[in-house]
Amino acid sequence: MPFGSSPAAPHPRLAALVASARERAASAAAPPALGLVHPCDALALEAASRIAAAGVARPLLVGARESILAAADAAGVDARTFEIVATGTAAPEAAERAVALARDGAVAALMKGSLHTDELMSAVVARDIGLRGERRISHAFVFDLPRYHKLLALADCVVNIAPNLATKRDIVGNAVALLQGALGIAAPKVGIVAAVETVNPQIPATVDAQALVEVARGGAWPGALVEGPFGFDNAFSADAARTKKIESQVAGDCDLMLMPDLNAGNMLYKSFVYVGGGDCAGLVLGARVPVVLTSRADSIASRIASCALAILAARR
Repeated sequence: MPFGSSPAAPHPRLAALVASARERAASAAAPPALGLVHPCDALALEAASRIAAAGVARPLLVGARESILAAADAAGVDARTFEIVATGTAAPEAAERAVALARDGAVAALMKGSLHTDELMSAVVARDIGLRGERRISHAFVFDLPRYHKLLALADCVVNIAPNLATKRDIVGNAVALLQGALGIAAPKVGIVAAVETVNPQIPATVDAQALVEVARGGAWPGALVEGPFGFDNAFSADAARTKKIESQVAGDCDLMLMPDLNAGNMLYKSFVYVGGGDCAGLVLGARVPVVLTSRADSIASRIASCALAILAARR
């Protein structure tokens, strides 16, 4: 059964996102192509099969033909239903070819197969022949949480380890563009998260939050409402904010939370999944095309939702 087809779907907002991508794909002259890079294990081929069945994109398999066919056999998938762009056996070669396809407009987005993340991202960020955009590369998750009233984005939990103020500005810019362009949120509410909700010079994240609020007031992200610093409790819960007498249009109603660094972001995103019962779609942003970075621990539903988000983002 395709993701989102059941009225009892456990993450209905992600299901709606997938349905939106499916409708756009169905209305196009041809389904948008998704470059699946080095899909040389059964998990990658199963994902390709499920993505095609969900109707959100047309997977284009980029890698060594014999390895792809062997993986398809292991997954019980008919490889004849997919177009294969054959490369040599080395994963970096597949990454370079996929990036070239994206650069030439042959695919709308890229998705990691069974190669290492650094093998794919090295090709994406390569100078002159890569997919660099105007902003620094960053990552955003979009979460469907049982105890939150709408989709909630987190950035950056994957790429930037200890972002400085300039990098945080790009992270916010990338994520706001995603929310406005792919999800249709014209006025996203952005909460800058730190350990505390007051500016403390000994906690750099709070100082950065104050600076980002000023940048937003200067018109850096038209339409976005940016506030902070917030502790996580009062960013997530309007009741917690009221208890602390925080007057805010963002607290408890964030569309995006900017995390202070990768440690905090990564732990929160895994807590959302493993403790909070959430699921998510995730994308690398800031390149010429969206990039889906998968983990072996990701659910198939999350992979399909990430692909759907990528297709919606690519059509901005």
